[in-house]
Amino acid sequence: MKDLFGKALLDYQNGNYTEDIITSTNISDADELPIPYLFRSFSEMPKLEQKALQLSKGKVLDVGAGAGSHSLYLQEKNIAVQAIDISKGAIEVCKKRGVLKAEVKDLLKETETFDTILLLMNGTGIFQELDQVATYLKHLKSILNPDGQILIDSSDIKYMYEDEDGGFWMDTTANYYGELDYFLSYKGEDEKPMKWLYLDFNTLLTACTSVGLKCELITEGDHFDYLAQLSL
Repeated sequence: MKDLFGKALLDYQNGNYTEDIITSTNISDADELPIPYLFRSFSEMPKLEQKALQLSKGKVLDVGAGAGSHSLYLQEKNIAVQAIDISKGAIEVCKKRGVLKAEVKDLLKETETFDTILLLMNGTGIFQELDQVATYLKHLKSILNPDGQILIDSSDIKYMYEDEDGGFWMDTTANYYGELDYFLSYKGEDEKPMKWLYLDFNTLLTACTSVGLKCELITEGDHFDYLAQLSL
């Protein structure tokens, strides 16, 4: 991994912002991801993220922390939060912005236990593929305190396969429709393609039930997105 995402965050943090990140998937065209959006304040966040932060309590793990916006909000509320991300650049930015506990770490390597685990901005993306969901959920369950909660968001992207007549053109012989190939480029460089997973709520619910986790729909967004709360 070239860590172009981390490079972009560092450029913005260091005052070298000249262009945005370009993203695309195997089912969508290139689109700009505005870097300032990743540095947003609480008031600029979607209502799903705001709700998740308002529900956060106890010792919190912020998974895929990015520029640290969620962690910084929680710190301001005197909530103990640990930020982790696989991007070295992102964690450097977190520290520069004032996140007190930030570490380059893969979620599956985390061994501490927490009262709240946050996976936001399509938190199911980190699972990568449908057949890995159970592995991640079992690990999340193992680092969750007895009365703890996992707050995770995603979207049902079935709408992306809808044609003009309201029908769907999904290949029934292909993998689950929420499994995407994700491409990112920044300043003329291409990142190594990665897998990214969007999960509809019922599929998440079924996966949680299979590993002994409760799954409750907390709220829905304006565009097929939702926030779920998982618990023991």
